[in-house]
Amino acid sequence: MLTFLRRSPQMLVSPTPAASMPPSRRVVDAPIRMFHWLFALCFLGAYITADGESWRLLHVTLGYTLGGLLGFRVVYGVIGPRHARLSLMWRKLVGLPAWLASFKRSQPGKVNWLQGQNLVMALAVLALLVVVVPVTLSGYLNYNDFGGDLMEDLHETVGELFLWLVLAHLALIACLSVLRRKNQARPMLTGRTLGAGPDLVKSNKRWLAALVLLGVLAYWGWEWQQSLAAAF
Repeated sequence: MLTFLRRSPQMLVSPTPAASMPPSRRVVDAPIRMFHWLFALCFLGAYITADGESWRLLHVTLGYTLGGLLGFRVVYGVIGPRHARLSLMWRKLVGLPAWLASFKRSQPGKVNWLQGQNLVMALAVLALLVVVVPVTLSGYLNYNDFGGDLMEDLHETVGELFLWLVLAHLALIACLSVLRRKNQARPMLTGRTLGAGPDLVKSNKRWLAALVLLGVLAYWGWEWQQSLAAAF
């Protein structure tokens, strides 16, 4: 009995090994993720508020914010770190003709389908960035009564194109997640992807992401103050 009493506490509180986290590595920094989610939020808000005169100022503010975010992404893609460079996307797209030509000289089973998936994703991202220019420009001209009904129709048409590109982008992410058996949206949520190896992004640059957010909030606050001043 004494032996059992001496051993029972150890048996009851025996240590259990802590669950080990799966290895991962950082592939997307904080500024890119901040840009991505602010970009998505502004488009969603702008699309929802497209109809209705009472929401017009909010719609315009979100549209201008899209243009400002695009400007940040271009600058960061030119002078930012290597992983954020727009030239990486361009290098992928340059390989499109050679990949298409591989269908003629290779059997279907030998075609590099992984490269094809990356090319389609790069094209979708590039299209989303490029279409912001006509959306913002046509919206600005329409808001300032340039072009009349023609500019209004153009803005609506480009806005619908933007929506379809967004839906195609989401569908592509879902398809690639199934094909690769890995959540392709995870890097934009956590900045990391599952798998062993060194971080591809050494510095997370949270301070820059915070500056981007503060800049957007400051602009929204300025627009709100301007609307209050105009009301009185």
